[in-house]
Formats: sequence, structure tokens, C-alpha cells
Amino acid sequence: MSPPAIAVTGLTKSFGRTRVLNGIGFAAAEGTVLALLGPNGAGKTTAVRILCTLLRPDGGHAEILGRDIVREPQQVRSLIGLTGQYAAVDDMLSGRENLSMIGRLLGQHAKAARRRADDLLAAFDLAGSAGQTVKAYSGGMRRRLDLAASLVGEPRVLFLDEPTTGLDPASRGQLWDLISGLAVQGTTVLLTTQYLEEADRLASQAVVIDHGRVLAEGSPAELKERSGGQVIEVRPVRRDDLPAVMRLLADLTGTPASAGRDTAAVPAADPGLLGAVVARLGAEHIEVSQVGLRLPSLDEAFLTITGHHVVTEAPARQTSQELRCQAATPDCGRFSR
Repeated sequence: MSPPAIAVTGLTKSFGRTRVLNGIGFAAAEGTVLALLGPNGAGKTTAVRILCTLLRPDGGHAEILGRDIVREPQQVRSLIGLTGQYAAVDDMLSGRENLSMIGRLLGQHAKAARRRADDLLAAFDLAGSAGQTVKAYSGGMRRRLDLAASLVGEPRVLFLDEPTTGLDPASRGQLWDLISGLAVQGTTVLLTTQYLEEADRLASQAVVIDHGRVLAEGSPAELKERSGGQVIEVRPVRRDDLPAVMRLLADLTGTPASAGRDTAAVPAADPGLLGAVVARLGAEHIEVSQVGLRLPSLDEAFLTITGHHVVTEAPARQTSQELRCQAATPDCGRFSR
């Protein structure tokens, strides 16, 4: 069995008196997507910055493809790519110029850098806009270009820190397809995200952290199972009946129900409660267009594990630029924030 592409054991980090990472550990196999989930302040971005050699850990051990992140930072940088929470591209350059410049910084000859840029622009559906300045790109185009930039050096391990934040559904879907394709081609991806649907769609393995500790890990399906049983979901015909449906579900299950846009849902350890719900709805003359059992969502599993919903972490600006600069020039790290 081959060693993991990412191996983390007992990683710790403090800023002053604040302990941000408190001994986290996890592993990701080559060619897989691992989702790192956690609420605001959980330590996700700090963990990514450490694994990308932008921060030095206080303790613990981590390796990328067998290379120690502390003892062999330059070797690690040659193996990885990073897309941070903000697009790290130059607005005044064209898409092609951005990618070619990064290739040159990474030591590629001019022709090779341009050829690599054109290949990536085509792969990311940006060939038609290759000569346009990036300031004219849409948000989705900028994000795709940023992801392409992190792939100029053909990294074997890619870190994506909330890569689809702020994108519209169509652009998010495009980026999901690109990320899935990278994993199929053998790239290992570590993804932090505020979108539970994103982790469910992309990841084969998920790690939930909170207050710098790992609370749970497993496949998205396994995390769903940990939320306990199934979920009864009811969609009333009249939206005005939603509060009454929520009270009814809470009364029968002993658990507060949650409301969606036009549905009410509640965990049900005993699937037999569904019959009682249907009978009670009839007795109270509440018309429904849908009632049934389903598996819990990853969002519901997260809520069960952590006690609160996932929240966006405060973005750490310029991590992508820092890493690309460090990969090209060892001394550039001294300019990192």
C-alpha cells in the first residue's frame, strides 16, 4: 500500500495565547479529494498555510508525498499548488500573460511557459479570452484563471481554500467539474469549503475540525450516518402551515424541527414515526405535497457533530501569491505577511 500524499500528525499552532490548532491529524491518499470542514475560527486556513509552508507549526509532524514540511520546505513547494480565498492574478495583465509569467518564475523557458499557458487556458475554457486583461473577466473566469495558475507547475498535491466562495451556481458547477477532473487525473486535492454540498459532491473523505481539534472523519456518507438515523421531511401545500408542521414534528419526535424554504425536517431515530406523522397531519387537516424519509444531509451531520452550522472563516489574503513567490524564489518568504 502506497504512503498517503498528505500525512498530518499532532499539528499544533498558537498565536500569542490563542491555540488555533490543538493536535490535529489526518491523511489523504494520492488522487483523492479530502474536504476539511469547520466553522469560523476552526483552524482550516491555518492548517492549509502550514501545509503549504507559509507558516511554521509549533509542534507535530506533516509530510507531503514523503517530504517534511519543516525540514524540506523547498521540496514541498515544488510538489504543491495553492488557490487561496482570493483570486491571485494581476488585473492589468491578460490571462495568457498571467500564466506565462508564473511559468517563467518557476524556471520554464519562454516558449514552454507560453505553451503551458495556452494548454491551461484551453482546458479551463478561457482560450477565447486569453488576450484580454483580467480586469475584464467575470468572477467565475477570474477564479478559473486562478486555479489554472496554481497548476502551471503541474503540482501533484493541490490545496484549495474555499475556492468557490462568492461564485454563482453556474460558475461553481464549472469549478466542481474541473476539480473532479484533476482528481481523476491523479492530483491529490485538499479542499476547505463553507459549502457542505461541495464537500458532498467532490470529496471521498472529510475531516471535521472545531477549535483546532478533529471531531470526526470519514466519507461524507459515513458522516451522514453519524447524525443518527434518518430524517422525516414534510412539504405542506400552504407555506403558512409550516410552523404548525414544525410543532407537530417536534411533538412527535421530541426533537426541534428545522425549516427550509418550504419544508420542515426532523431527525428520526425510529423510522416507524413516519406513520404517526402522516396520521397526525391528517387529523389536523394539513395538506402536504410531500412527506417521507431520507438520509440526513452533510449539513445536518455537521450540525450534529459540532453543535452549530458551518460559517465562513475570515479570509487570509494573498496566500496564493506568497506560495507562488516562494516556489520560485526561496528568499521571497521573508516578504510574507
